Amino acid sequence: MSSKLPPKPKHDHNPLDFPEGFLWGAATSSHQVEGNNTQNDWWAWENSHQPAEKRSAAADDQYHLFEEDFALIKSLGHNAHRLSIEWSRIEPEEGVFSAEAIAHYQQVLKSLKSKGIKVMLTLHHFTNPHWLAHIGGWENFKTPGLFERYVRKIVPELAEYVDLWVTINEPGVYTFMSYLNGLWPPQKKSNLAAMKVNVNLARAHKKAYNAIHELVKDAQVGIAHNVLTFNAYHHHSFLEMFFQFGLDTGSNHLFYKLTTLGTHDFIGINYYFNEYISSVGQAKFPSIVDIVTTKKAVTDLGWEIYPEGMFEILMDFSDYKKPIYITENGLASTNDDRRCRFLISYLQEIYHAISSGVDIRGYFHWSLLDNFEWADGFTPRFGLIEVDYKTQKRTPRLSALVYQKIIENNGIPHELMKFLGHSVNAKDVLKTL
Repeated sequence: MSSKLPPKPKHDHNPLDFPEGFLWGAATSSHQVEGNNTQNDWWAWENSHQPAEKRSAAADDQYHLFEEDFALIKSLGHNAHRLSIEWSRIEPEEGVFSAEAIAHYQQVLKSLKSKGIKVMLTLHHFTNPHWLAHIGGWENFKTPGLFERYVRKIVPELAEYVDLWVTINEPGVYTFMSYLNGLWPPQKKSNLAAMKVNVNLARAHKKAYNAIHELVKDAQVGIAHNVLTFNAYHHHSFLEMFFQFGLDTGSNHLFYKLTTLGTHDFIGINYYFNEYISSVGQAKFPSIVDIVTTKKAVTDLGWEIYPEGMFEILMDFSDYKKPIYITENGLASTNDDRRCRFLISYLQEIYHAISSGVDIRGYFHWSLLDNFEWADGFTPRFGLIEVDYKTQKRTPRLSALVYQKIIENNGIPHELMKFLGHSVNAKDVLKTL
């Protein structure tokens, strides 16, 4: 018999340290938080197609309350913030630019910079001016040129306050929801229209990228791209694996092929979705599995909570050899304890990717505030900060304080790993049963 003692339990108590200079922040978009964006296509659609409780109306009134919100950002330790500006405010009529709106956004960005907060600015986040929608929006071949004109006007006005530029938010989501799924304005279901829109968004990004680099020395420009993980139920199934490859290529990589990597200084990743692929049943071809059938943990919007997918995506996109920012990642839930667990579990996977050699520069949690969540209205709660929409009172949730501790440590202290079950004692748990 061996006299050797059993090995000590392998349990690392070291903190999960992130790189020096890592950007920690949260994200918002103009239409979702500003309120009363009356001159864009979403406002028109809401007020003609949606019930009153699903209209953006005053939203979070951040157009007027931005100083209060940015003071909260500072107090919670954020060193970066991602936000967008509203094209329809800046150019309310074709070729007519509002000096008042430009001055407002200068004041907004100046406020962030005065607090030592780095700015990631998005130039287009789903909404379009009325006049653009009336001429066909992104189906119109002229729209990329009109977008470039807007970019060339606004970038010099704001350049001194911006550290990172995002030309377009989630071009794939916009194309899918507005022109394939038909749930967002203009509510079309047309493969041809979707192709036109996708191509025009790619053209617009390239034009904007080149314009920004002409106007701003050493600019850092990219997009915020919604990416999905796809997993075949049966890894021995050639057909399922083929569909997985096709879905990954079309959803995650096509836009980069349309624009070329030369027009991206960084990769911006928005990660929310994991999909399973199965050919079980009578269907001839594999299909996406309804997550309800798996009984897996999901958010209040029915999206699977799958932190391992963050690692998978980051390793995949590391092939591009570009710096990566997580430009959105968050949880719709009225249970803030879940948000704390979500935050730690996803950040742990980002740490693993960094440890594996991926160049990740920052994380922007979605969202800073509870906000208007497009066709779902105000029911989904994504915010680190709770908003009472009747009074506009802001209240930081406990998850905001957990995030603050992470930022203070530039990493995850071991004590916070308790959210994932570290230090849980089996005897103590069994006593409660």
